[in-house]
Amino acid sequence: MKALLTALGCGALFGIGLCVSGMTDPMNVTSFLDVGGKWSPNLGGVMLGAIAVHFVWLRWIARRDEATREARTANGKRVDLALVGGALLFGIGWGVSGYCPGPAIVSLSSGALGPLVFVGAMAAGVVLNEGVRWTIKRFGKDSLAVR
Repeated sequence: MKALLTALGCGALFGIGLCVSGMTDPMNVTSFLDVGGKWSPNLGGVMLGAIAVHFVWLRWIARRDEATREARTANGKRVDLALVGGALLFGIGWGVSGYCPGPAIVSLSSGALGPLVFVGAMAAGVVLNEGVRWTIKRFGKDSLAVR
């Protein structure tokens, strides 16, 4: 129960931070990416703040518990095609829609159609991904070949 309440508190704090920083407004994202037009540095400030906090946190954890360092670094996995493809898909979706998963979920409370469509498409993508993984695991990669 304590873990659930902690997760709820962290999620609520994250949602409040997104609202206060204006990151639930997709125009903040698209105007940050519009370097040739009406550019806004707001998202850059939010990113730098998040990176600074994460950097300090990782350094503190590394000093505290050197024995589990490898477990915290992506389980020793290398950069592969799936990671790069997923990052590209995420970036394209983020740039086109102005939403990423966190702000989109927070924006659902607005009742606007944009976040609803984005979260629905995101959920469909998750289901499709799991279906593809299941198919590959069950039948092998050749089962997805177009004939």
